[in-house]
Amino acid sequence: KLKPKDLVSIGITNQRETTVVWDPATGKPLHRAIVWNCARTRELAEAHAERLGGLDALRPKTGLPIVSYFSALKLVWLLENVKGLRGKAEAEKALFGTMDSWLVWKLSGGKAHVTDVTNASRTLLLNLETLDWDQELLDAFDLPRRWLPQVKSSSEVYCVCTQESGLGGVRVAGILGDQHAALVGQACFKEGDAKCTYGTGCFIMMNTGSKPMASRHGLLTTVAYQFKGQPPVYGLEGAVMVCGSLIQWLRDQLQAQTDTHTHTPRRERVRSAYSVCSHAQHSQP
Repeated sequence: KLKPKDLVSIGITNQRETTVVWDPATGKPLHRAIVWNCARTRELAEAHAERLGGLDALRPKTGLPIVSYFSALKLVWLLENVKGLRGKAEAEKALFGTMDSWLVWKLSGGKAHVTDVTNASRTLLLNLETLDWDQELLDAFDLPRRWLPQVKSSSEVYCVCTQESGLGGVRVAGILGDQHAALVGQACFKEGDAKCTYGTGCFIMMNTGSKPMASRHGLLTTVAYQFKGQPPVYGLEGAVMVCGSLIQWLRDQLQAQTDTHTHTPRRERVRSAYSVCSHAQHSQP
């Protein structure tokens, strides 16, 4: 059985856009986390897109469309629906983070409030060129800067875990959003290398090299990864929100079958299939 003393360091890979806000004095969340694929902010996204000049108004800076998928709209929703949250945020009595930020903050005993470039690039608040929070983007969503985590590379020492965490003395030395971690894990280090992974959703990401590449077909431009002391590497991503979760829906809601493992042999016997697809299943038009 491994003990903390056996570990050189640990890393974190996480759901990217999932948003949490918490009280730094108590360490307690101020609201339940809003998960990456939650669609409660759809109307907010549509209103902001119309006000800011269209769905793709922020793509030149962020690489992303203005849709409910990304963290900025989740923060707007929280500020509008959690009483007193804006005042706390402006007074630094509330902190925002994606799940990596939350975990590092907890593991460090509240000493480190950080995120990495891959998670930050999924908020609609990071400038892809400067790799820092952009004041114009913050103003576009009327969000305070004070509660944002510090943006770091994907591979460096962020903190040392406290004894209370159960990992006393172990360094946290890597953070990557889940899809970016898959890209790195499959050693897609050359321009043009790509991976495709299937889970709740389906995500394909391609390494596009040292410069952000704008898509002409609605793909997302994102930071793929950045190792400490090295330039960032960018990527293009296609994301389908519903994949494995559809199998679960068929099983639980339609009672189509009880064993998801039987899909493979059944699928192989199907000669043709039709698809019903909604815009909400995709993070790009």
